[in-house]
Amino acid sequence: MTNPSLIQKYNVPAPRYTSYPTVPHWENDVHSSNWAALFTKAYKNFGPDEGISLYIHLPYCESLCTYCGCNKRITKNHNVELPYITAVMKEWDMYVDLLDEKPKLAGIHLGGGTPTFFSPSSLWILIDHITKNSSQMGNYEFSFEGHPNNTSKEHLETLAGLGFDRVSFGIQDFDCKVQRAIHRFQPYEKVKQVTEASRKSGYKSINFDLIYGLPHQTLETLKDTFEKTKALMPDRIAFYSYAHLPTVFPAQKSFEEHLPNEEEKRKLYEQGKIWLKDMGYEEIGMDHFALIGDPLLEAKSNRTLHRNFMGYTTSPSKILLGLGCSAISDINYAYGQNEKKIEAYTKTIWENEFPIIKGHIQKESDLRSKSFIMSLICNHTAPWKQGSEIPDHLLTFLNEGLISFDKGKINITEEGKPFVRNICMALDPYSQNTEKSSPVFSKAI
Repeated sequence: MTNPSLIQKYNVPAPRYTSYPTVPHWENDVHSSNWAALFTKAYKNFGPDEGISLYIHLPYCESLCTYCGCNKRITKNHNVELPYITAVMKEWDMYVDLLDEKPKLAGIHLGGGTPTFFSPSSLWILIDHITKNSSQMGNYEFSFEGHPNNTSKEHLETLAGLGFDRVSFGIQDFDCKVQRAIHRFQPYEKVKQVTEASRKSGYKSINFDLIYGLPHQTLETLKDTFEKTKALMPDRIAFYSYAHLPTVFPAQKSFEEHLPNEEEKRKLYEQGKIWLKDMGYEEIGMDHFALIGDPLLEAKSNRTLHRNFMGYTTSPSKILLGLGCSAISDINYAYGQNEKKIEAYTKTIWENEFPIIKGHIQKESDLRSKSFIMSLICNHTAPWKQGSEIPDHLLTFLNEGLISFDKGKINITEEGKPFVRNICMALDPYSQNTEKSSPVFSKAI
C-alpha cells in the first residue's frame, strides 16, 4: 500500500507526458505552410522504415457523458456523417499529395467522441479511402473506440474486413447509480453481448476503460464492477483516474458534491490494483494493465515501450498524424493541433490549408529532454551521466526511496511508480523554469 503521507504530498497537478514539451509550454510557432515542410522532412527521414500512425478524431456523440473531457459535439442528426468524413479524407489527401510515393501506414486508431456514432457504411468509406491511398506495414495495427450501446455486429464485421482487430470499450463503471450521475448508461448484458460479438468477429484484443474517483463510487460498488469485468476478461484494462476540471468542463459541476475525497479515491485505486493482479493482469505503466503475453507487456519487459498522445504503444513510429477536428500530431520535429470547432476545421480544409491552430517546433534540447522523460515514464529508467551531481530537487525523491542511481542510470523504484508524473515534472526544464498553467493538468495521484 502506498504511503498516505506521500500521496498527500504529491497529489498536485502534473502532466501525463503524452507529449514533450506539454501543450501549455508550446511556443505556437507552427502554421500551415511550415507544417507541410516539417511533415515532408519527417516522412522522408522516418516514414519508409517506420510508417505513419494515424489518429482520426470522430467527434459526434448522441448524448453527453458529464464526466467526459474529450472534444465532442452532441447531436442525433446523422446527416453530419458524410460531410465530416469527406473533410477528413480531403485532409489525408493533402498529406499524400506532399509525398512522392504512397505513404506507409503503421496503424490507425479511431477515437472521439463516439466513432460508432458513424454508420458502418460511413466508416467503410473513410477507411477504404485512406487505405487505398497508402500501403500498410507488415505489423500494422488498426483499432477503434466503441460505445457498448451502439457498436453493432455490422460495425465489428465491417471494420474487421478493413483490417481492424483491436477494440476499446468505454465502460467506466457498471454501477447504476454511478452511471446515472455521469449520464453513461450501459447495462452489463449489453457489454457482455458486444464483447462476445467482438471475439466472434475475430478481434484479437479487447480493452475496457474503467475510471476510479467517479461520483457515488465506493469500494463495494467498485468490487462489483471488477467482478463483472472478470467475468468477461478483456485483454487489456485502462484504469484511469477521474480528472475533475469543472472550470474547463462545466458539466462536471452536476455531481461535484458526490465525489469521493482524495483518501477515498486513492483507496479505490490501491484496491483496484490488487483486484487486477488477482485477476491475472500485470501493470504496463501508469493506469494500464494487460494479461500475460500481451505485446505491451513484452515491450515493457524488453524496454521498447513507447508513449504518444494515444498512450502506451509498441509502435516505434516517430510520426503520429492526427486527422479531424482537435486532433494532435507528433511528427518528431514538431507538434501541431487542429482547429477544435468542426465548422472552422472543415472551412480550413476546403480552403486547402492544414487546419493547425497551435503547435511547437522542437529544439535539439527539447528532443533530448523528450527522449529522457519518455524513457522514464515508459521504462522507469533513463541514462544518467556517472559522477553527475544530484540536483537538490531530486534529493527528496532519493531520500524517500522513490528513485535510485546505479551504473549510469536513474531508476524509478517500485515505491516511486505511483509518483512517476511528479518525478518527471521535477526533471522537466519547462516545469522547473515556469509556473505556467499548472491548473490545466489533472492531479498526479
